[in-house]
Amino acid sequence: MSLDFDCAGLPYPTPAAGEQLRLALVGQRTYFEACALGDECRAIATRYIDFRYDANAKALVAALDDFRPHVVIVFRPEIIPAGLFSGLEAATLGFLTEPIPRTGGAPHDDLAKRLWELEQSDPSNFDRFVSFDPLISDTAQRTLPIWRSLPLPVADRFYAPVRRIQGLPRVVFVGRSTEYRERFLLPSKHEYDLLHLAFGVDADRLAEVMSTHDVGINLHNEEYPSFENRICLHLAAGHLVLSEPLSPEHGLEPGLDYVEIRTPGQLQHLIEMMRRFPNMYHRVRVRGRRKAEDFRASRVYPKLVADLLGDIAAFGTDRGTPRAPASGERLATGVVTKAGAAAATG
Repeated sequence: MSLDFDCAGLPYPTPAAGEQLRLALVGQRTYFEACALGDECRAIATRYIDFRYDANAKALVAALDDFRPHVVIVFRPEIIPAGLFSGLEAATLGFLTEPIPRTGGAPHDDLAKRLWELEQSDPSNFDRFVSFDPLISDTAQRTLPIWRSLPLPVADRFYAPVRRIQGLPRVVFVGRSTEYRERFLLPSKHEYDLLHLAFGVDADRLAEVMSTHDVGINLHNEEYPSFENRICLHLAAGHLVLSEPLSPEHGLEPGLDYVEIRTPGQLQHLIEMMRRFPNMYHRVRVRGRRKAEDFRASRVYPKLVADLLGDIAAFGTDRGTPRAPASGERLATGVVTKAGAAAATG
């Protein structure tokens, strides 16, 4: 990747001629390392820094000082304490990864909770914000200025060729357990050998599971529409994806790239049909795998980083003086006070 723009107006250091651009990726490793860029791009040196809400902020700053990144991307910007990046000489991008209420209608309790968490973000920590879902942008804009939307990328290590299924297909669902999901999965769990892997495993374990299974199931957290990153992971691995309707679709087409399911009975029926005719959806797997190239980390991050730096050089940034936490909000230590929690739940 080259910096193919005039960076004269960029307020941050840029790589010298022949030097790699240093990209730091920050977030909870068990959830987002599977979305990270590795060493696939010779022009970019990356480092993944494990950090979660209420973790040691000083350790994060020390890790960034040690790496001296040109660009920092944070998965879930709400985990960064107010003002923590005020002295950081690097372009910063906050990546919104969680569903929140969309415009219109009464929000689900789960979405309302996630919105409250997002509202604890300090916009002054970041130059730009990206949302995984364009349909939440209107709501997110009340707290953070959304620059653009794109789905979470998939680390290159998860990509594999589509191979014909030998024997009975191996089916997996990767995701935390909720009452809604259990109601959907339980009939199939009783009837078939279906592995339920709680999301939060490390990338090595996830890669192992992906390489030893053929069919991936996608269900929403609760009874609200969304687009889950596991869809892209399964497609990259060459799996047949059985998914509830997606919203947004991010270019994926039901019946062509994945098979849509709406009821527990439909899921059971499809698993049974796959057991009888393992390769009946081989063409869907092939097409879905091709679409997965749009999400490949080594394809997404170089363009995203170049666009970010070019946009800041052209249009500047509002990043500067950190927003002072209001009464009851999260303080610089990353703690939410009881008053803030009561206000959010009341």
